[in-house]
Formats: sequence, C-alpha cells, structure tokens
Amino acid sequence: MQLITRYFIIAIFFFLMMMASNSFAIPKAIPKPPAVAAKSYILIDYNSHVVLAENNADIPVAPASITKIMTAYVVFSELEEGNISLTDQVTVSKKAWKTPGSRMFIKVNTKVSIEDLLQGMIIQSGNDASVALAEYIAGSEETFAALMNQHARSLGMTNSNFLNSTGLPNPDHKTSARDLAILANALIKKFPQYYKWYSTREFTYNNIKQPNRNKLLWRDNSVDGMKTGYTEDAGYCLVSSAKREKMRLISVVLGTKSVNARAQESQKLLNFGFRFYESHVIYSVEQTLKQVRIFKGSQEQLAVGVAKDIAVTIPRGQYKNLKPGMNINLPIEAPVSKGQKLGHVEIKLANKVLSSSPLVALENIDEGSLWQYVKDSALLMME
Repeated sequence: MQLITRYFIIAIFFFLMMMASNSFAIPKAIPKPPAVAAKSYILIDYNSHVVLAENNADIPVAPASITKIMTAYVVFSELEEGNISLTDQVTVSKKAWKTPGSRMFIKVNTKVSIEDLLQGMIIQSGNDASVALAEYIAGSEETFAALMNQHARSLGMTNSNFLNSTGLPNPDHKTSARDLAILANALIKKFPQYYKWYSTREFTYNNIKQPNRNKLLWRDNSVDGMKTGYTEDAGYCLVSSAKREKMRLISVVLGTKSVNARAQESQKLLNFGFRFYESHVIYSVEQTLKQVRIFKGSQEQLAVGVAKDIAVTIPRGQYKNLKPGMNINLPIEAPVSKGQKLGHVEIKLANKVLSSSPLVALENIDEGSLWQYVKDSALLMME
C-alpha cells in the first residue's frame, strides 16, 4: 500500500511539473490599455513598430506645434545631404520676426545660425525660428510646406497635409496620431545626432531663457523627447519617446484638455507599454545567420541573413519561449546577387507568427569555373 501511495505521489508531482512547464509556453494575459482622455492617441514600439494601444489613430486632426517635428525632419535631411550646415547664418525676414505665437525672439534683419534656430524651434517651440528655417531652405514657407508633404509621402504618412512650418491654424493643415508616430520613429532612427536636442530642458537666446514645454522630461528620466503643441482647435498635444533598458516606446496623445493632462495621459501609455511588454531585436541587418552551400559558383559557401533588423514585441517574461525558424529555397545556384531573396525567417510565440521576413544573400557570388559547373551539375543530379 505504501508503495502504491509513493508511486501515486510521484505521478502527481510529475503531472504538476508538466502543467507548470506547459503554462510557461502560453503568453501571459495582458490587460486592456488604460483609458486615455484624448481625442486620439497611439503607442508603438520603436524597434518592431508594433502598436500597443490606439484610438482614432488615423483621424486627421490639427497638430499645432507638433508640426515642427516634420519641419525639423526636413531641415535634418537637408543637413544630411550637405545642402546646408549648422553654421550657416540665416538673415531673419520681417515675416519670420512677425510670426505670432511662441517664439525664440529673433530680430528682423539679424543673422542667426541654423543650429540656434533649430534649438529655438525644438526647445522653445519658436514659430519665428520655424519660418526663418523654412525660408532659408526653400525660399518661402509655402515651398517648404511642399517639401514637408514630399517627405510625408515617402514615409507613408497617408493622413497628413502640411501647409506651414509652424502648425498655426489652417483648416486644411492636418495629420494623425499614427502618422506622427511614423514620423517620430523615422526621425529618431535616421538622425540620432540631432535627436539629442529634444531632451534639452532649456535654451537661452538673446538673453531670454525658456524651458522645454515637455513636462515629462522632468517627471520621467527615461523620457528623452519629443514635442508639445497647443492651439484652441488642436487642444493640448504631446509626442513623447522614452527608453528603458533596450526598449524604446513612442506615444502620441492629441487633443487633451490641459498641459498637465497631456503629460499624465502620455505617462499612462508609456507606463503601460513598459510594464507589460518587452522588445527584442532578434536578427540584425546583414548579420550572417547561416552559411549555405551554393552550386556552380566561384565559391561553395554563401552567407545569408536579413535585409533589415528583425524585432519583436512580446509579453514580459516570454523571451525564452520564442521560436525562430528559417526556410531556405534549396538548392542555390550561382550567380547570386547581394540582397536576392532565398527564403524567409519566422519568429513564433505559442504557434503564432510574430514576424516573417525575407532571407537574403549577403554577398555577390559569380559563376565558377567550367570544372566547378560540371562537378556541381553532377552532384545536383545525384540529389
């Protein structure tokens, strides 16, 4: 009897162990995102672009001074292309000087560097700085707005139409929460050397010190950007970005009722994302994932990988349960060009495909010698 009891206890123990083991394979339950008091909002993971929370994210709305993120993106692009430099001196026009709203207090007919104008626009939200930059780059603010729309289209911002560089009210000047998340993501990724200005808490120009209007820079050390906005039509708006460990989140909150509300509602979204999710770059661009046999080529091994970083966003604690897989279209014969698709890679969690991306050649392989061709042809016939 004691022996039967002992076996029964052992059986129960192993059954419980199996149940516990199986439970780890199932993603933890994620609660619904918090209620956000805003006309529209979105929360995305920077690495994977996965949307963690959203509401009315595609409705075109007035963006107010958040428009200046696109203004900055255009200026950064011009700097990157070498068309302008940070030390260029911009002569302030009467139009720029007279532009209403928030300003950095530049004076008409004085010369101001591109770098100072950028900081005046980003940190102090200067409308005068925005117009001065637009006129210097494109000749007029209207032509600059056309540049803004070209960049918006290239980024896939399908709900945006920019008519000025400042965000001052115009019934046809619109964008959406999703479009702003796309823009913020692109700016951080493409221009990290300039993104640093978005975390600057204050800027002094013409002996006038002004603070950054993004209250989260003081409340949350993980927040390092981005931009506030307000008009009567737009309400109080905030695009914010925060990084904790290796995870960066971007939140867009549009149309809240006060300065404190836009900060509080943005903080809600950020805390939710960081509390319940984690982000991982599984494969890096041009990282060699495998060496595969290539036939009839100038060499017999070919490096394969992915053309862009592959990232996933998963419930916290589930990283160990990710299952990467690779499917290669074999056999591979030369010639092969770098970037040529040769299969695909998948990342799964609990049998759900989180990511599927092309597997590509990481190098060019030319045709080999006649002897290599004959030998490999024979080998292929025997397979």
